[in-house]
Amino acid sequence: MNNHRILRGPLVSFLNDPGEGDAPDAGSLLHREDGAIWIEDGRIRAVGDYQTLVPSLPNDIGVVDYTDKLMMPGFIDSHVHYVQLDIMASYGRQLLDWLNDYTFPEECRFAERVHAENVAEAFLDEQLRVGTTTAQVFCTSHPVSVDTFFAAAKRRGLRMLAGKVLMDRHAPDGLTDTAEGGIRDSERLISDWHGKDRLGYTLTPRFAPTSTPAQLDATGGILRNAPDLHLQTHLSENQGEIAWVAELFPDCKDYLGVYERYGLVGPRSTFAHGIHLTQPMRNRLAAAGANIAFCPTSNLFLGSGLFDRLACRDAGLNTSLASDVGGGTDLSGLATLKAAYQVGQLLDQPMTAWQGFYRLTLGNARALHLDSHIGSLREGSDADIVVLDPYATPLLSRRIERTRNLGERLFALMMLGDDRTVHATWANGTCVHQRTLE
Repeated sequence: MNNHRILRGPLVSFLNDPGEGDAPDAGSLLHREDGAIWIEDGRIRAVGDYQTLVPSLPNDIGVVDYTDKLMMPGFIDSHVHYVQLDIMASYGRQLLDWLNDYTFPEECRFAERVHAENVAEAFLDEQLRVGTTTAQVFCTSHPVSVDTFFAAAKRRGLRMLAGKVLMDRHAPDGLTDTAEGGIRDSERLISDWHGKDRLGYTLTPRFAPTSTPAQLDATGGILRNAPDLHLQTHLSENQGEIAWVAELFPDCKDYLGVYERYGLVGPRSTFAHGIHLTQPMRNRLAAAGANIAFCPTSNLFLGSGLFDRLACRDAGLNTSLASDVGGGTDLSGLATLKAAYQVGQLLDQPMTAWQGFYRLTLGNARALHLDSHIGSLREGSDADIVVLDPYATPLLSRRIERTRNLGERLFALMMLGDDRTVHATWANGTCVHQRTLE
């Protein structure tokens, strides 16, 4: 019975959007103080109260005791650059200077397979250490950067989305492809990796300024012919970037109009940042079913601006949460939640713990059209689980002891938690990270 096990302990999982109130909307939350997750062959066979499930369990099934912890679905990061891991915390630039001074020189290194393999492994180690089991990932323009990432994720049994950056102008020679060559590389990578085990391909034009109209048009052609693919790019992050786009595409009504012209705005499209959008632009994105990846630590670090989450909600526009490493300052989903709350405070729209953890799990899964597989603890879903320790640090422990209910405990985790709070991470029914006390 090695492929069967029970994880026992408190559990929380969202069944629906909990709303913006101080308490979650009725029917939106699953919470069990003495819960059980029955795992079989990488999937969840049953979830419920431990004492209720006990009579139906095999006699020799193993039980992993997490009675003083908190189990949740594995965290999801909707926008991250694995290849920028080693330039995190590089001093102070805004977006375009950041790209030229740090990002482009670093990404040139990924032409070498050994380097790409080393960073891919280190990145995935860090993701699992902070409880992230799925991410939508930018590689570089080098196909080897994608091959090495997918190979590393496949060995670990992870559900990941990733793609080769398409970039045929306004970048160093070591990073630029061509319209034809970039599409040819993408088609080969799609054939090799998309739909293999738990992997999916996301078409990845870096952003409008670094792709010619020919490349954007060809990318849209692939997406129209393969609607199960994802697409990721950047949108309206920085005022200098927006002005540059207006110069390069004078015939388009706005930045979003560039992507619309070439057929890149659809239900599986993720646009990172979306800080400087008008409400009509948000309405157009919502009508297409696209989502905006809110990257609060990056937006603060690069001085890009404050993301108006409630304006997106008013438009019916999906928003997801993301780290945007290396512009972001932390891979941890808990750090992302903390920064998202702080950004919201500055706009008089603080994010509740209910909204935060919903976005980090089921909300992100829905935005990425992966909710049939991940994002919730339910029968039939993938067994991707994060186990949080509410007593991981002395300060967190003191605060938890003063909380009066689940909402206060979740908020304390959101504001005081960090990588030490992640006690264990499970992916595809296997424990892939276990915190060791030093």
